[in-house]
Amino acid sequence: MAAGSTPRLKVTREAWPLARTFAISRGSRTLAEVVVAEITDGPVRGRGEGVPYARYGETVEGVVAALEAMREPIAAGLDRAALQQAMPPGAARNALDAALWDCEAKWTGKSVGRLAGVAGLRPLVTAYTLGLDTPEEMGEMARQHRERPLLKLKLTGAGDLDRVRAVREGAPQAKLIVDANEGWTGMQYAELAPALAALGVALIEQPLPAAADAALAELPHPIPVCADESCHTAADLNRLAGRYEMVNIKLDKTGGLTEALALAEAAARQGFRLMVGCMIGTSLAMAPAFLVAQMAEIVDLDGPLLLARDRQPGLRYDGSTIYPPSPALWG
Repeated sequence: MAAGSTPRLKVTREAWPLARTFAISRGSRTLAEVVVAEITDGPVRGRGEGVPYARYGETVEGVVAALEAMREPIAAGLDRAALQQAMPPGAARNALDAALWDCEAKWTGKSVGRLAGVAGLRPLVTAYTLGLDTPEEMGEMARQHRERPLLKLKLTGAGDLDRVRAVREGAPQAKLIVDANEGWTGMQYAELAPALAALGVALIEQPLPAAADAALAELPHPIPVCADESCHTAADLNRLAGRYEMVNIKLDKTGGLTEALALAEAAARQGFRLMVGCMIGTSLAMAPAFLVAQMAEIVDLDGPLLLARDRQPGLRYDGSTIYPPSPALWG
């Protein structure tokens, strides 16, 4: 921080229209509502974006209020280490954590990658998500995106096998992963998993509700199963053993890059494979996650691709390939 300066926090709520209605098992949306935390310290400005998620009891108003309450601690010099204790995991802490990383990078003249020990950032291939719809609509969307190497399908239970068959027909060469967003029962999982394996599906994400996922330890896994709603921070890992092969790290769940890096290290140490995902937000939300994604087997950072427009400057997407963020964006 600058000698003699007082860091100032600005909080802004934004709404970004989606390119088309996006549906999952819990409902649909046409807007991505995000909250941006901006810290100004002398000549330096650092930013971070959080995406409130109703599934975790978050609202835009609540996230804004949580960030506004941090004005005095930020002015007093709150750092990232203290932030982990000052706020709980979630979208608000994510936005502030990212802003603090961004400030540190600008003050030191070192990229966040160097500061975090994630050097030599390389381009990554992201999944492209097909929202929940009829089999016919999802098959048509798959045809429109058949050249993408990795497609992620939102599922819900009834009719899911027809949806996957339609997508497989529409994009025969694509690698497929599916996400039920807690929408299946144990019986549906037992029926669907072998059939999905036969269709070449490579991963099932969060098939059962987080509160009922103990059943996964007793069910066969013909396809690797990934924890999303069941895994927020490193503290969750011990209870996931035997239920999941993979964990999906999202910065709005971990409460920022700081905890996401710790979760990635702990998960790998405990034998979990890594996926890095996102809520639907702009490139400012994807940029910190891009660092963690360097360690991941599956990358799902397609939020900006689902928007009608992204913030500028944004991340560079070439088809499904994402390139490292520029300092003008973040980090």
